[in-house]
Amino acid sequence: MASTPISSASGNTALTPLPEGERLFGWRDHAALWLSLGVGLLVMQIGAYLVPALGTQAALAVIVCGSVLGAGLLAWTAKIGCDSGLSSAGLMHATYGSSFARLPVLLNIVQLIGWTTFELVVMRDGTVAIARQSGSFTGSLWPVLATLLWGAVLLALLSASMVKLVRKFIGRYGLPLVIASLLWLSWQFLSKANAQGFSALWNRTGDGSMSTLSALDLVIAMPASWLPLVADFARHGRNGNSALRGTWLGYAVANIWCYALGLLVALTTPSTDLVTALLLAQGGLIALGLILIDEVDNAYGDLYSGSVAGHSLKPGWNIRRWGMGLAVLCTSLALVLPMHSLEPFLLMLSSVFVPLYGVILARLAGQAHVYSAMSERRVNTSAVAIWLLGVACYHLCAQLAPQWGAALPTLALTFVLAWCTRAVASNPGISATV
Repeated sequence: MASTPISSASGNTALTPLPEGERLFGWRDHAALWLSLGVGLLVMQIGAYLVPALGTQAALAVIVCGSVLGAGLLAWTAKIGCDSGLSSAGLMHATYGSSFARLPVLLNIVQLIGWTTFELVVMRDGTVAIARQSGSFTGSLWPVLATLLWGAVLLALLSASMVKLVRKFIGRYGLPLVIASLLWLSWQFLSKANAQGFSALWNRTGDGSMSTLSALDLVIAMPASWLPLVADFARHGRNGNSALRGTWLGYAVANIWCYALGLLVALTTPSTDLVTALLLAQGGLIALGLILIDEVDNAYGDLYSGSVAGHSLKPGWNIRRWGMGLAVLCTSLALVLPMHSLEPFLLMLSSVFVPLYGVILARLAGQAHVYSAMSERRVNTSAVAIWLLGVACYHLCAQLAPQWGAALPTLALTFVLAWCTRAVASNPGISATV
């Protein structure tokens, strides 16, 4: 057995396996969590981006394939995190070395700050739209108050237990209400599609401005953005296989449903923005309100994972303190930053985290003692080199052959290279399970 990492002695709980007594999630908890996290207005907006570039049937095929593949990557990472008991930062340390891993951990914190700020802006804009639709709070001060309100909600949630929030609120109350809202909105827009001529919409062709593989990149980009978070929650699971099944099922269902609903909204109301289109639907005010409430858990998930990552860098601050600080920062940014196009942001994140996790999956899958790897090396040069090569490959593919996509070729390249060099790079203290 390798020597115990220094992190265990310094109280760095982000870099040590979670004790068995704190692992309470079953597969239903994983499924409920990731179905809830997968639902959101941001996901619907990305679904709307697929048309008119693609035809309806091609867009749906891309949504299903990209969601299943992307959720599969999440599920595989969840299994590794659950089996090892390590956080996402711990997996990065085990793969890239204790010194170099600080870079991807820091990049992860930056992206989580960005995602939380986006979520707060979406919640603010949705709240303002609801208020104006009902004829209330039309003053210019309302957006500021709405932002501060949602920021205060996040602060309150971060002061409580994550495990209790998932098991007692999301699984029992929040998720059923969100599913009811999605069912209602799906019925409303399917009825609108039928009134406009479902056959014509179903057979509608695209204008060719985006290739099928490029669209697949855009769909995979959303689950890829969750890759650096999944182990922070999966480590609370009792069994790796149940974490894999629950995560895969929950996220795939949510991603397919929300992407498809966004696509349906764009097809039936092409000249209207998403929030306005949802409000104009019968019962849309209530449905949008419930989806906005569910949006809170997305922002909470980002902040919780960011606080775990921050704790790995500065263990003197506990996870709760990190979460509070990040919540205040993101609320402040949401007050001053406008909402920009999501597509470049998502693809930029994919260029970093798809190859990062291609290497992690290849190097850690099937390892019996992932934790012991963290004490062996400060920099794993082969893993770092493959990751950097993967980032370059992603951008080259996007520039030189965009019609072939970038995510899948990059993932395949980094995984194969990391797997082929795994035996050479492995430490003597790590053995593979049979």
